Amino acid sequence: MRITRILPALLAALLAALTLSTSATASDRSPTAADGKNPIIGGGYAQSGPWAARLFSAGRQTCSATIIAPTWILTAKHCVSGGQLSFRIGSLDQTSGGTTANGTQVQSHPTADLSLVRLDRSVSGTYATLGQPGSVQVGQSVQVYGWGATSQCSPEINCQSRLLKYANVTVTGGCSDAYGGNAICARRGDGITAGGDSGGPMMANGAQVGVASTSDRQTTTAYTNVTRYRSWIQSIAGV
Repeated sequence: MRITRILPALLAALLAALTLSTSATASDRSPTAADGKNPIIGGGYAQSGPWAARLFSAGRQTCSATIIAPTWILTAKHCVSGGQLSFRIGSLDQTSGGTTANGTQVQSHPTADLSLVRLDRSVSGTYATLGQPGSVQVGQSVQVYGWGATSQCSPEINCQSRLLKYANVTVTGGCSDAYGGNAICARRGDGITAGGDSGGPMMANGAQVGVASTSDRQTTTAYTNVTRYRSWIQSIAGV
C-alpha cells in the first residue's frame, strides 16, 4: 500500500506555493461524505492540549504543530514550504481562543520531515515536553493529535475538524518519513491520521515522541522520530 504525505493533493494544487513538489502531496482519494463528527477519521475530541498549535499558511488551514519553547514551534518540513506562516496556540478550537503569532524564521532538518519555526513574539503557556531515546516501544499505545480530515473526503480541506482531535494508535516499529528520515510507524487503533494532521504530535506518556509525516488514511501512519533528532532541535530551540 502506498504511503503518502498527509497534506492533501488538491490543496497542494490550489496552493502550489505551499508545497515542495507534487511528490510532497497525498494521492487523490475517492470522495466520501464528510459527517464532521468523527475526528482524525475515528478517534475522539481532545479534552486538553495546551501545547497544540494550528498552522495556517497564507491564512489557510494546512497543518498541525506544537509549541516547544516560548518562541519555537515544531512541525513537519512539508508544511512550511511557502506562504506566510501563522499559528493559533493553546486552543482546542482552531477558530478562536489561545494566542496567535506569526512565523518569522524557518529552520528545516536537511534529511528528515522536521521544521522549527521561530515566532514573532514570546508565547507563555504549556510547552510540549520532548521524549528521550527509548521512551517509546513496539507494541505501545500512543496518542496522535491534529485538526485534520474527519473522513476520506476530497478535497480534505473541506472536512478538516474545527476542534482538536486525537486517536490511539499502536507502535509497530521503525520506518522512514516522507524524506527518508527516522520515523515511528504505527497501526490504526480507534482512529488514523489524515490530511491536516501533518506536523502534529505523537505523544507517549505525556511526552512528544513524533511529528506526523505520512499516512495511508486507513491502517498505517508514520511519525518522524523526535527522540532521534533531539540534538538538532536543542541546537536551534534550546530544548
